[in-house]
Amino acid sequence: MPVSARDRTRFRRTAEAVRSRGVVAATALLCAAVLTAGCADKHDDASTIIRTTTNIAGAGVVGTDRDTATACPSPSAPDSGSGATRTVTHTAGVSQVPADPQRIVVLTTSALDAACALGLWERVAGAVTLDGDRAQPMYLGYGVVKVPSIGPIGQPDPARIAELKPDLILGDVAPAAGGYEALSKIAPTVLIGAGGSWQSDFAAYSAGMNRDDAADTALRNYLTEAHDLGPALNASQSQASVLRFTADTIQVQGSETFAAQVLADVGVQRPTAQRGPSFDITEADLATKAEGDVIYVMFDGPDGEEHGKQVLRSEQFEELGAATDRRVFAVDDKIWHTTGLTAARAVLTDLRNSLNGYVTD
Repeated sequence: MPVSARDRTRFRRTAEAVRSRGVVAATALLCAAVLTAGCADKHDDASTIIRTTTNIAGAGVVGTDRDTATACPSPSAPDSGSGATRTVTHTAGVSQVPADPQRIVVLTTSALDAACALGLWERVAGAVTLDGDRAQPMYLGYGVVKVPSIGPIGQPDPARIAELKPDLILGDVAPAAGGYEALSKIAPTVLIGAGGSWQSDFAAYSAGMNRDDAADTALRNYLTEAHDLGPALNASQSQASVLRFTADTIQVQGSETFAAQVLADVGVQRPTAQRGPSFDITEADLATKAEGDVIYVMFDGPDGEEHGKQVLRSEQFEELGAATDRRVFAVDDKIWHTTGLTAARAVLTDLRNSLNGYVTD
């Protein structure tokens, strides 16, 4: 159901009055409250305006000034009471793994994210790499770029993995690497299955690294931050539409996706049409399936961005209330369309800086 003009006006007022970053001076709040009557000393409330040096077809790019210096915290300690090894039961079987692994090979970005979130990224001896001009996601910081490659994502090279002499392999089932049997001959291997939530995946990876206690603490801290952020942003009063563009499709990101789960943690509502599983739409469906108080868009690579630009510049999209109100934001696909605790924290930062904002050049 499209968001009404009255609701869009309400969110425009909210964007001028809500604090989402830092402490807003009382004078700025007074100006927002009496904007129509004028104010002798007008200020832009930096917490409600997204100024971007990059603009994609009218959508303000979020996160261009992202600080990744502290994305990966200090190393966490292994769980107490462990011997030199311990038994881990996982999707592919049962493994005897080191109690405090020193050389970890990761077969997925989510496993690398988990190692980062637990402060163990410097123990990652090898990782799969992404397509594009950067081997690893930028949100994990610049240090992970130096991690040796074991091949492209989905096609790790068993010979290269063996050369790195890992004492632990983390990932999901990788047919190109011969599956669990081949991997477990190289080093103790923990593989997770498909279909779980990002939080359960993080817990499974953490168990493989013998960091259950550290993972519990990290997840609690994340949830506290998310739950505190919701009221601060008046999140329950916002309906956020989330779209992903591939080379030839427009995908509504449904309740099973990582982005939707983080939005739910904060308390952000979804438009009625987007409260189920993901589905594809056409430009003809934009008015009924894509409208929201705010619209977040992401692009699957260069081809997805090119397709997205075409749609964002279309008459059907430009007629949407969020587009008219300049409340369309482009977010990083490698953050919003992945899984991991570090990525979830990055999404919280993006929401803090955009949910009650609007785009101005």
